Amino acid sequence: MVIRAARESDLPGVFAIYDREVLHGTCTFDTVPKTEAERLEWFRADGGGRYPILVAEEAGRLAGWARLYQWSPRPAYARAAENAVYVDVAFRGRGVGRALMDELLRLAYAAGIRVVIARVVEGNPASRALHEAMGFTTIGVMHQIGEKFGRVLDVRMMERVVE
Repeated sequence: MVIRAARESDLPGVFAIYDREVLHGTCTFDTVPKTEAERLEWFRADGGGRYPILVAEEAGRLAGWARLYQWSPRPAYARAAENAVYVDVAFRGRGVGRALMDELLRLAYAAGIRVVIARVVEGNPASRALHEAMGFTTIGVMHQIGEKFGRVLDVRMMERVVE
């Protein structure tokens, strides 16, 4: 498996993985796939390289992707970022998420980010287990914060201090 910076040409594969969750899962609270223009805007909003997008490739296929996001536009929060990790269903349980997260945390530290935050929707045990295995701890639960597919959902807030 190769972990590398995403390229614009990866966007169809990235969004094939993401749109499956948009349309059929609760890992994201997006409910409508992004347009081509929105995908490009999303890709280019990397904070001058501070918020990388990574992809995992295996046997010429995109196995997953991960990224950091700005936590808040307020300057005092510049040391924090939020993460996202998505793995194609065909590659789950094979260490793809962990490999992506390892590199994402390394890049976060190099960019001066010292706290990485995760929002994990309840009922997503794989994401919770990955974050816990990577040293994230629960800092709270937002109860009944989202609704998707007629289900009211809680979101677990997790953090990891990056050292």
